Amino acid sequence: MGKDELITALYESLGESCVTAPDVAHVEIHGNEVLGIHLVPGLEIEAQERRDGIEVEIRVLAGARIEQPVRICFGLIPESGVQRIGMQTRLEAGARIAILASCTFPNAIDILHAMNAEIEVGPGAEYLYLERHVHGREGGVRLVPKTKATLAEDARLRTDFELLRGKAGDIDIDYEATCRARSVLEMAARISGRGRDRIRIHEHAHLAGEHARGVLTTSIAVREQAEAEIKNTLIASAAHARGHVDCKEIVQDQAVAHAIPIVEVRHPKAHVTHEAAIGSVDSKQLETLMSRGLDEDQATDLIIEGLLSPAYRGR
Repeated sequence: MGKDELITALYESLGESCVTAPDVAHVEIHGNEVLGIHLVPGLEIEAQERRDGIEVEIRVLAGARIEQPVRICFGLIPESGVQRIGMQTRLEAGARIAILASCTFPNAIDILHAMNAEIEVGPGAEYLYLERHVHGREGGVRLVPKTKATLAEDARLRTDFELLRGKAGDIDIDYEATCRARSVLEMAARISGRGRDRIRIHEHAHLAGEHARGVLTTSIAVREQAEAEIKNTLIASAAHARGHVDCKEIVQDQAVAHAIPIVEVRHPKAHVTHEAAIGSVDSKQLETLMSRGLDEDQATDLIIEGLLSPAYRGR
């Protein structure tokens, strides 16, 4: 396929049309090849093809407000292959941006997608990053995303990982963040696993500045023989830092789920809470839905869909 055909195939696998609006920045990357880049004022993106992957640098200039969400499309159309992405993102003081990143592997049998990301959110800047995955029926994807983020004073960062279509495959997520004074961090992940999917998530956040706030939220549903292991660590070491860890996992059939919430407080004026719940669908909810005409499978699917539905959309 040529570049235009690959771009079309990537978006079609997402059930979408190619981005054509001139005021919407977008980047398309297939495997380790950059297919296209379109920018808007205030946003700089450089993508360099390497022999073993792609290096992407994103910079949002001081005070720039990128009004439309930036679209980034990563993917591989063939059944097998390797995609390695190194991504450095820097928001200068007072900047604001939302990125919708779509990762699509619709025909995957044997694919590796490895992402190493570094994020710097400058003073008073705001960054929203929604990463949405679409996989095929075979579950032949191995995902290894690793992110290190630093939030300066009064900065805001929200990351949202979503994998609801296709088999998850083998996932190993490792996110780490350090938060300075009055910054706000939100990390969320929603994943549906089935078959022999393996899901591992480790999120680690350090509220190192006074009045810093952080929330780690994970919602997982595993069915059939799928397995999930969630480890969320939240540390507060400054006065008036506040944090919460929330992990919910639904288990069906022969699936197995583990949850390890770790909270650590190193200052007498800091406060961190946690909540973890693992089990089958709520029996009262199930009975209520079945009394309204749904069979057990339909009611279960609806409850799981509600668990995995995002509480936040937009900016």
